[in-house]
Amino acid sequence: MNDYPLAERKLVYRVLHRQLTQFPALMDGDLLSDLQTGLQRDAQADGIDIADHGAWDGWLGNDVVACDVRMQSRRVL
Repeated sequence: MNDYPLAERKLVYRVLHRQLTQFPALMDGDLLSDLQTGLQRDAQADGIDIADHGAWDGWLGNDVVACDVRMQSRRVL
């Protein structure tokens, strides 16, 4: 995975992650898991607390949304 540019890996992760509600099988796949694990390692190396959803989202290139706002629109899959 890490042979690809970081910006490209972030983009692919964001696209796949946005599709989880339509394709829940992605959650059980090794590709998304491996991609996320690699990105989390990179984020931590950059000093990002990956347990902080806002920091993780910002590092990925997503809009930062407060957890209480995020949870309002969350649904169970």
